[in-house]
Amino acid sequence: MTERSPMLPPERTRTLILASALLRGAIAAGLGLGSLAVLVTVLWISSPYPDSGPGGALRTAAGIWLLAHGAELLRPDTLSGVPAPVGVVPLLLVAGPVWLAHRAARDAAEPDEAGRRPSQAGVFCAVTAGYLLVVAGAAAYARGGSLRVAPETLAFPVALVVAGAAAAGVWTAAGRPFGPLPSWAPLVLQEAMARTLFRDRAEAVCRAAATGAAALLGGGALVVAVALGRNAAAAQESFLVLSGDWSGRTAVLLLAVALVPNAALWGAAYGLGPGFALGTGATATPLGLSGTPAVPDFPLLAAVPEPGAATPLNWAACAVPVVAALAVAWCVLRRAAPADGPRARAWSPRETALTTGLAALGCGALMALLTAAAGGPLGTGALGTFGPVGWLAGPAALAWTAIVGVPAALLVRLWRLREPGWAWRRDVPEETGKTPEEAGERKEKRKRAKKAAPVEPKHAATSAAPATPEPVTAPDGDAMDDDDDAGFEPYDFLPTDPWHEHEKDRHEKDLRGKGLHGKDWHGKDEREARWASLKQGSGGLMADFPAHIPAALRSDEPSAAPAADDGRSAQGAQGTQGAQGTPGATP
Repeated sequence: MTERSPMLPPERTRTLILASALLRGAIAAGLGLGSLAVLVTVLWISSPYPDSGPGGALRTAAGIWLLAHGAELLRPDTLSGVPAPVGVVPLLLVAGPVWLAHRAARDAAEPDEAGRRPSQAGVFCAVTAGYLLVVAGAAAYARGGSLRVAPETLAFPVALVVAGAAAAGVWTAAGRPFGPLPSWAPLVLQEAMARTLFRDRAEAVCRAAATGAAALLGGGALVVAVALGRNAAAAQESFLVLSGDWSGRTAVLLLAVALVPNAALWGAAYGLGPGFALGTGATATPLGLSGTPAVPDFPLLAAVPEPGAATPLNWAACAVPVVAALAVAWCVLRRAAPADGPRARAWSPRETALTTGLAALGCGALMALLTAAAGGPLGTGALGTFGPVGWLAGPAALAWTAIVGVPAALLVRLWRLREPGWAWRRDVPEETGKTPEEAGERKEKRKRAKKAAPVEPKHAATSAAPATPEPVTAPDGDAMDDDDDAGFEPYDFLPTDPWHEHEKDRHEKDLRGKGLHGKDWHGKDEREARWASLKQGSGGLMADFPAHIPAALRSDEPSAAPAADDGRSAQGAQGTQGAQGTPGATP
């Protein structure tokens, strides 16, 4: 017999899942803290003149790890004796803890081998609690070091950052669904999220807002790079002055790399207009640097503009928000009026403007949050305010993207939907305004309309025809193609009644000209004339005997007349009777 593991009750299974999620959160926090502690320990070992022992290095590592979560640190050893705050968070360091918490929650929320998915709320709470337990221990351990943690910042923003990363992980494990909302959400929002159209518009708004923020971030990085290139000598001098040994210079270089996202956001705030603060009494904007800046000696701060009035090169930074606004409009137009989509699916001007405006609002909110995180205090007094101000940069981003983006989106939409046709599309020839398939089909229709000979009506009243009528020959198609009628107008629909008055009058006129008007269409002479014409036009494929209806099938009733309308019906009748033993007609 095969041994089987005992089945656990559902309550115990749920407890084990939550315990596993709690452990995953603690392990994720431990991995981040341990990695940073190893790096700090290596730099401490390689330093020729360390200020403290290994315990001090580990406490410093714990403080820097908490700073990466948004906590504010305090330096107690100052000349004035007043602890100096350190609130500028290196944003590149935030990526490590956020990714570890996100991955822990995502793995804990994955379904098991049996396909059973654990409770999302339970996994979120367990992972967050496990992570925050390590945060609390690290904060308690760092109290005796050179960088202490302000206790009030552990709840906000540290706990908020961890909870947000865990929630994103649970959402990723669920497949990143855009709804439905929780049961406690307002009913109006639940009904709106249930509509596919609303979800599509909301997705377009989020994508456009993220695109605009990314464009601002990239433009700010470009502004900083250009400024550093112009002041490369000052940046190099600052880098060499800060430390004389290679371990110290390595630490300065790593700190500068960790602050690159902060510098990009500073450049974006500079291009938006509000600029950034260089202390409590100085502000750098595209219009110039006002006040007396309190700038520490650091390589990245060599990009700060010179005091005084601005130059046209400084004004060029205002192109960054313009490009970001155009990026928002382009992202919205990909859904509002796609280049390769049917015209009927294009959004209305109101929907396009509303979506672009909401995307501008989202871009402004995102930039307000990021610029607020990129700055902070570096001390007391003049260094109490350092970096961009979020509540100024956010509205500036909203104004730029809305004022430039909304008209741009409407104008491009109007251009794409202009008349006649969609000649701007890649798959449409400019001279026709139609696709190649439609153009070829239209040309074939014109050829067939020109080559088609007039068709004689079956039930038109006619008289006797000559015994041997002239064969009807179709006109030469090549000659007609060469002699194209410039006044030809193709039609889209055939008339519902093919024997309308015009055609009837034309056929009666032709019959009068041949002397056949008023004669019986189904008479013997007319039938023989049609038979001779068909035989001559068949090229020898038809039998060499005249049309003849057997006596058994002859009838004076009107219903029998159409049966002998063409020669094939008469021939089929003769063949049938011949197979049954009835003698057929002989030539």
